[in-house]
Amino acid sequence: MESTGGPYLNTAAVTAPVGIARLLQMAFGCATFSLVAHRGGFSAAYGTFCMFVWTFCFALTTFIITCEFTHLHSCLSISWGNFTAAFAMLATLMSVTAAVIYPLYFVQLGCYPIGCEVRDFRIAASVFAGLLFVAYAAEVFLTRAKPGQVTSYMATISGLLKIVQAFVACIIFGALVNDSDYGKYVATQWCVAVYSFCFVVTVVVVAISVTGKTALLWFPFERSVVVYTLGAVLLYVSAAVIWPVFCFDSKYGSPQRPGLCAKGRCPWDSQLVIAIFTYVNLLLYVVDLAYSQRIRFVSHL
Repeated sequence: MESTGGPYLNTAAVTAPVGIARLLQMAFGCATFSLVAHRGGFSAAYGTFCMFVWTFCFALTTFIITCEFTHLHSCLSISWGNFTAAFAMLATLMSVTAAVIYPLYFVQLGCYPIGCEVRDFRIAASVFAGLLFVAYAAEVFLTRAKPGQVTSYMATISGLLKIVQAFVACIIFGALVNDSDYGKYVATQWCVAVYSFCFVVTVVVVAISVTGKTALLWFPFERSVVVYTLGAVLLYVSAAVIWPVFCFDSKYGSPQRPGLCAKGRCPWDSQLVIAIFTYVNLLLYVVDLAYSQRIRFVSHL
């Protein structure tokens, strides 16, 4: 009897280098959150964030492998290439963050007071968390656009940078809500408006690319992205000048960290984090602008 199931399964989804990387992602992700849930343990917002990262990435990776193995992704009304490229970059950033946070807050060399067994489980979970990051980074490396290759936008350097820019903006927002005192001056409020505007537009660009609706727009999407990136560079330049002046100049703020400032709840610390990542995002937008003028992409891949 002739088999009816074979032709409908895409074995390359699990045998190709990208497929193998995704299988490793599933294995490392499952091992990481299983070790933490079984004996490693987690607590507070930091631990909850790490567990969310590992379970979220595991679930979506499983979904991607299942869809590609069964060809179900062809039934989805999204740009599959853009979706998988965007997720791989986001998962890389989230997993490296969790791989740093978990051992920093939960791993210790001694057994007291948690016990040697719990310590060993936490160390093992940290090792697998690091391997998980490597697996996602490998997928980004394997699927990135090569010179002269026609590919989906999110697989290009410019598309990948959009994910990084949005992720860095989230770090800035986290510092803003942690007693940053940004409401003291109109100038610092302007900086918050810059961060918010660029974040929203960047997310919209990613969303339009992932949904594959660029061809339905009444304006040239590719050119609009370049114009927006130029505007984002100019806006971030203004924030990169204004924020340090109104936070660290002696006329408006404090050049040095106040001695009585509580650890973990100090506005000066948050302001410093925001200043650093403002320059990081400015650099990312400048690099993005340089690459976005040379790329050509299609929306349906």
